[in-house]
Amino acid sequence: MRISVNYDQCESNGICSDIAPDLFEIREDDFLYVLNETPEEDRREDLEDAVLRCPKQAISVSE
Repeated sequence: MRISVNYDQCESNGICSDIAPDLFEIREDDFLYVLNETPEEDRREDLEDAVLRCPKQAISVSE
């Protein structure tokens, strides 16, 4: 699976990084960074939670 972020929609509010800090990070510049664009299958549950809880629906997952 592959993580994609629509940075035009992303507010960098950090919900995703709270859910999956090994996949997402908000840095000092207040921008979201994807730390691992192709996580292992065992990260799917947290990743799907991050996708669902993103207030701007800026995160997506493709297979």
